[in-house]
Amino acid sequence: MLRQLDAAEVTDEDHEALAAACEPGAGLCTIVGIEGSFSRRLGAQLAVKADGSTVGSLSDGCLEAQLASDLLDCAEPRVIRYGAGSGRIDFRLPCGGGLDILLDPFPDRAACRMAMNRLAKRTPADLTLPCVSRLATRRYLPSLRLAVFGEGPELAYVEDLATTLRLDVTTYDKTHLSLGKPAPNCLLDRWTAALLLFHDHEWEMALLEQVLASDVFFVGAQGGERAREARSLGLTRRGVPEEQIARIRSPVGLIPSCKTPAAMALSALAEVVAQYERLRTSA
Repeated sequence: MLRQLDAAEVTDEDHEALAAACEPGAGLCTIVGIEGSFSRRLGAQLAVKADGSTVGSLSDGCLEAQLASDLLDCAEPRVIRYGAGSGRIDFRLPCGGGLDILLDPFPDRAACRMAMNRLAKRTPADLTLPCVSRLATRRYLPSLRLAVFGEGPELAYVEDLATTLRLDVTTYDKTHLSLGKPAPNCLLDRWTAALLLFHDHEWEMALLEQVLASDVFFVGAQGGERAREARSLGLTRRGVPEEQIARIRSPVGLIPSCKTPAAMALSALAEVVAQYERLRTSA
């Protein structure tokens, strides 16, 4: 099994509003200030298309229609406070917090397209926001990519979960790997997570050398303490530096002592996504 999603199957929620803002007639809303707790991050975006439909998410449904309506009344970019501290007594956020949202009826479409082109090339991108915003620049990271190597039901479950989430995932089983050799046509970059889900750990050595020589942000491997010790000794004998070996998360996953393949897959994928979200937070 070697499967990679088509580009049309892959999506990144963080890029959806930016992509829609490239279209004529679309406006762009960006959270530029948060007071209290809120379910979205600073910089989260929503696009309002020419037909009034929205792309992206700034709340759990309580704000989108209001933003679409308010954007129609904007002749130029402006920042509006919603929720706590707003003069609009007829509109409150259920969370009790306050949001400053930049409403831009005419985003720079050339700049939006340039940002999307950079992201397509797996390069971080910036979008300069109008000067009325306290947030000067919105930064985007390339989408999360998964390279998953392994065998058995764990590999299949990871593929199914990642596909359901429309993540960019390529899976490699033993029919597309050669023992002692790196994986062919394997794309590894700073925004890729590598997972090794083998029960037969001798298949790991060449693959671990391959991924540890790259800039992947995450390397995780299945197995308990004995497998971890044998893996470390094997890599040391092959000349892999100790600091590189220390990058391997094993046992991988947020759920301790998983007893089913489905739980193992969910646990590993949750740890990968959590680590990727930290990259976005620090960007």
